[in-house]
Amino acid sequence: MAVLKVKFTKTKRDKLAQILWILNWVSVVSGIILFSLGLFLKIEIKKRNEVMAKGDVNSVPNMLISVGVIACIINFLGGKICYDCSDTNKFSRWKLVMLPYIVCTFCFTFCILVGALMCYTMRNELEESLYLGLRDAIKFYKDTDIPGRCFLKKTVDMLQIGFQCCGNNGFRDWFEIQWVSHRYLNMASKEVLDRLKSNVDGKFLVDGVPFSCCNPSSPRPCIQYQLTNNSAHYNYDFLTEELNIWVRGCREALLEYYMVIMRSIGITALLIWLFELSVLIGVRYLQTAMKNVLLLGDLEGESDGWLLENSFVETAKYNINIIKNLGKANQISTVSGMNDPNINVQNTNCGKTNVTTKSIPAAS
Repeated sequence: MAVLKVKFTKTKRDKLAQILWILNWVSVVSGIILFSLGLFLKIEIKKRNEVMAKGDVNSVPNMLISVGVIACIINFLGGKICYDCSDTNKFSRWKLVMLPYIVCTFCFTFCILVGALMCYTMRNELEESLYLGLRDAIKFYKDTDIPGRCFLKKTVDMLQIGFQCCGNNGFRDWFEIQWVSHRYLNMASKEVLDRLKSNVDGKFLVDGVPFSCCNPSSPRPCIQYQLTNNSAHYNYDFLTEELNIWVRGCREALLEYYMVIMRSIGITALLIWLFELSVLIGVRYLQTAMKNVLLLGDLEGESDGWLLENSFVETAKYNINIIKNLGKANQISTVSGMNDPNINVQNTNCGKTNVTTKSIPAAS
């Protein structure tokens, strides 16, 4: 029994073809939107590539860009097919193409769904990439004289100012690394030498942060150094007073920024998926209705259209049996090929040989 069978008159078939022609062109626009969203996300990731570790963070934008391009091509072809379906004579040349087209479009719509879900599932990969990238960027913050790293100081400072953040996980990350270059340390100072000697690795560690961590909205002048020393500043209590530097870490700030973008892209991709699925269902109805018209032979009469010719269970069993039979046929051909002793054996053309026959004496 057919699934969701609908009866179509010639007028309904023509109207369905015209509506689907328009919707396919709208789908081309949706493909351009997907391509644009993927390109936008790729550019946003590229902007902060210096503070991201290499990973699979570009898988989502690449997926959206690919799906967007395929959407434009498939829906352009679908618009041409639906336009010709209004004429039965023109439909005959697409008759053998429509079913493979529907199968390919179904796989394509599934890719849109995968791309939409990837926007919500790549949080862990993005967070790990940001953590490793920011850790290395902060570590090399002081290396302004080393080629390949000289830009990191400006990158980190602009990042902390723009996103109102400090450090990787927080401002305390700056306490654990030397972020002041040796070039700017007074080696004649006893305080500097004592601090270098007090560290096992010989690093100049201070309980201070770069200027870019300062909050300009604070009424108090920015305290960058000796943040944990209450006696170093007047009317200052490290434990109770709100610091005049950014407290939130840059990893959290960037992760929130990108997740807002990807959630918006994910919702848009899901809406486009639902739209593409509805167009695909309409094309399926048109294909089956036009096919039945040709089978009945009455081009002006009514015809049935459906999603599936048989029930879901019967269709699934039928397709599974086809796959099994294909596997068995392949297996049998492979085994027979291995056991056939005549395969890959050259035939020898012996030709005809003249054999002289001797007469057998008759018994007397």
